[in-house]
Amino acid sequence: MSGFAWLKPTLPDIAVAIDRAQVSAARVSWRQGQPSLAAEARESLAAGMVTPALAAANMPDVGAVGQVVARVLAQLGGRTARVALVVPDAVAKVSLLHLDTIPPRAADLREIVRWQVRKTAPFPVEQAVLSIARVPGSSGAGGDLVVTLAREDVIRQYEQACAMAGAHAGLIDLATFSVMNSVVASGGAPASDWLLVHVDGQDLTLVVARGTDLLFFRHRSEESEGTLADLIHQTAMYYEDRLKGTGFTRVWLAGADPAQIADVRRDLELRLGAPVDLVASREAASLAGILARDEKVA
Repeated sequence: MSGFAWLKPTLPDIAVAIDRAQVSAARVSWRQGQPSLAAEARESLAAGMVTPALAAANMPDVGAVGQVVARVLAQLGGRTARVALVVPDAVAKVSLLHLDTIPPRAADLREIVRWQVRKTAPFPVEQAVLSIARVPGSSGAGGDLVVTLAREDVIRQYEQACAMAGAHAGLIDLATFSVMNSVVASGGAPASDWLLVHVDGQDLTLVVARGTDLLFFRHRSEESEGTLADLIHQTAMYYEDRLKGTGFTRVWLAGADPAQIADVRRDLELRLGAPVDLVASREAASLAGILARDEKVA
């Protein structure tokens, strides 16, 4: 399966996604190395059961969320042991970091990155789950890194909700990273520049990529000021001025409210001058993790 090399661990056959609105799950079957959606289920969450946040507890009652996860998994049928867990973008801070020299030892690299992100981290890095991945386009002794930082106790709540349902979260992924890999796996990522607009309720994430190289990642939570149009404008300006971009070959839109898709799609096409395609739910069956895996990350 083609895609972001840094988003390609061994995948479980079942994925569970937990966000502020619902718990959803999908079982994937594989044919000739390609994933297809075999079964899916979902159940809405009452307001306040999950409140995605970077530096605060997300679930006042983990057990109640675990019960919902159990019911959703039961709808899939079959045996559930190890799952891929997809968490909201709001629980993590994603940064692109450039190092002139990347040390060969993973432990040394972690210490350097921890020192670099310490100043801007919204909580002590000692409390963090830290994931570090090298952007494939990097060359030479140095390179660009994708650094994902989340508070360990926040991630543990999502893991515990799965564990209470009898499922071990062997891989943890951010929602937008899953969508990114889905686009790439389906052949939807051109070799040139492209943009992903991922709408998750009132939250919004924008990603700029050049082929399979990540250039820009920005998340805006519902508490932040500014409309979608504002954020698109700011991103386009940054892309042109700082990244020296000459235009997006393709734009992908995921997660938008069905009642608003037509308007959002039209606005994007007018502002960006590029065709806007929708990420279908079946394409999202291909998941890949960067935040945490069975093996120790940091």
